[in-house]
Amino acid sequence: MTAVLPESVRLLLQHGVSIPSPHTVEISHGIEPGQIAPGTIIHAGCRIRGAETVIDTKCVIGAEGPVTIENCQLGARVSLAGGSFSGATFLDGASFGSCAHVRAGTLLEEESSCAHSVGLKQTLLMPFVVTGSLVNFCDCLMAGGTGRKNHSEVGSSYVHFNFTPHQDKATASLIGDVPRGVLLDQKPVFLGGQGGLVGPVRIAYGTIIAAGIVWRRDIIDPGLLIATSGATSRHAFPYEAQVYGDVSRILLNNFVYLGNLRALRDWYTHVRSRFYQGDPRRLLLFQGALHRIMAMIEERLARLDDLVARLKESASAIADTDTGARQRVIADGWSATREAVNKALAKDAAAADRDRALSLLASVDTADYVMAVRGLSATCRKDVTAWLQAEVDAIAALCPVPPR
Repeated sequence: MTAVLPESVRLLLQHGVSIPSPHTVEISHGIEPGQIAPGTIIHAGCRIRGAETVIDTKCVIGAEGPVTIENCQLGARVSLAGGSFSGATFLDGASFGSCAHVRAGTLLEEESSCAHSVGLKQTLLMPFVVTGSLVNFCDCLMAGGTGRKNHSEVGSSYVHFNFTPHQDKATASLIGDVPRGVLLDQKPVFLGGQGGLVGPVRIAYGTIIAAGIVWRRDIIDPGLLIATSGATSRHAFPYEAQVYGDVSRILLNNFVYLGNLRALRDWYTHVRSRFYQGDPRRLLLFQGALHRIMAMIEERLARLDDLVARLKESASAIADTDTGARQRVIADGWSATREAVNKALAKDAAAADRDRALSLLASVDTADYVMAVRGLSATCRKDVTAWLQAEVDAIAALCPVPPR
């Protein structure tokens, strides 16, 4: 006797979703058939949950192993081969191998991809960025490259170290940037396998870090090959985990990162939004992506709040030093700094550059986002970068680094 199919599965089959082994698939009752497009393939053992889940056309779910999706948004032609995905958004053509562990605050833009056994959280991969296998890449924004044959790459067995001995996570790293990265015309970044970044760092376009290196410093100049470790030459020295040293670079990198997220938020609001009109499922996809960016902004602010709270303890422990005095100034002024940041996040910067860029963008006649960006004129590109860089700079200028 054949078991009766759950109504949620039966309705999807009637809607045109392909489910080869329907008795093995779990579709939560909160998902309406219209949230999953006809032409999607859902393989055996998959679980799809959450009222915020949206799956666009021609997606393939679970081709290599069971997939659990919870409150995720998938654009067209997305492939999730196997693993767990929660609170993430995948734009058109993004893909993920099996054994994935993807957590909240993750956004993969067009045709970015990860191989098998990759963990992401609070991470944004801009178009075409690729990671190898056995990668843990949390709290990062990565851009670079011009297409699938010329893309930024994270080598296999790579780690972004995002938790410090001080037990804070004010460690988000910026690989590339938003003001130029959105234009899809920058040199790729290559992070060699069996290595890592110790956040927070900033890495310029065109950087190549050789395999086997754990890198700890900013690389501001573009086009450099890094072939030796950036570790300190001192092998052992006294260390107190509750005491911070000079936090100027840590704070500045966090504020620059926050500024880049603000710039990307406004790029989505003013530009990307034009490409998701008319189709309710596409609109939900866009809203999901924008929500990820907003969540990343809130996460960075929360991590900064935590860092400053720890600075208060550190300042008390080294109160009789210049370093302690500077930490105390940062901590005492944090309430005012936080208010200034909130006000800056609530408004646009460089309205003239923005409006010039938007007027030129309006003349691009294509519904394909990537094709539209590739078709921008040199003048428009200049205005876009000026607008978005001003967004970044307005936040970075609020960084509370007292003079020495």
